[in-house]
Amino acid sequence: MLEKKQFYSTTEVAKILGISSVAVHKRIKTGKIQAEKVGRNYVIPQSEIAGLIGGEITSSQKKLIDAAVKRTITDYGETLQMLAHS
Repeated sequence: MLEKKQFYSTTEVAKILGISSVAVHKRIKTGKIQAEKVGRNYVIPQSEIAGLIGGEITSSQKKLIDAAVKRTITDYGETLQMLAHS
């Protein structure tokens, strides 16, 4: 069970997710993990951790989902309408 902390270090997040610290840093750089820079290090908010382990959807994950839905409707909207009426 997660200790209730406001922020986690990249090392702690790596242990929670079962990945390397390098992988955590790569996900931060690509925006897959939202983090705040403190000095030379990053800290990850507890709310982000819950989303990463499947507890709840974070705002960054919601934005990705919304973008994917919008792209799908744009690309396949006509086909989806035809399927709905069949």
